[in-house]
Amino acid sequence: MRSYLVVGNQTLAGPELASVIEEVMAQDGQTAFHVVVPATPNQRGLTWDEDEARAEAGRRLGVFMDRLRGLGAQVSGEIGSRDPIEAVQDALRGHPCDEIILSTLPSGISRWLGQDVPTRLRGSVVIPVRVVTAARESVEAAG
Repeated sequence: MRSYLVVGNQTLAGPELASVIEEVMAQDGQTAFHVVVPATPNQRGLTWDEDEARAEAGRRLGVFMDRLRGLGAQVSGEIGSRDPIEAVQDALRGHPCDEIILSTLPSGISRWLGQDVPTRLRGSVVIPVRVVTAARESVEAAG
C-alpha cells in the first residue's frame, strides 16, 4: 500500500487537489494518506490569533479527512506547526510516506510560494514532493 503525506490548508477543498487524490487512488488502489494542516495565521493587520488559526485548520482537516474516507482511503491527520516545512518534518517522524503532496494557493496569493516552500521542502526530504497549485478561479469561487 502506497502512503502519501498531504500538506495543505486553504486549498484542501479545491478541485485541483481532489483531482490528484483521485489520480493516485486510481493508480495505486489501496492508499493511505496522512494529512497535515499547518496552523497558518489569518492575519488581520499586524496581529493574528493562534487559537483561531488552529481551530480553522482543525475544521479543514476534519472535512478533508471525511472526504478521503468517503473515497475508501485509509486516513489519519494532524494540525501542524504554522511553518509548513516544520509541520512536514514533525509529521514524517510518526508517519513515513512514499510521496508528499503539497497543495498551495496560486502565485501572487500564496505565502508558501512566496517563501519558496516547494524548493525548501524538496531540499529537506529524500522522498518525492508533488506540488499542486490551485487555480486562481478556484480560489475566487471558494471566496
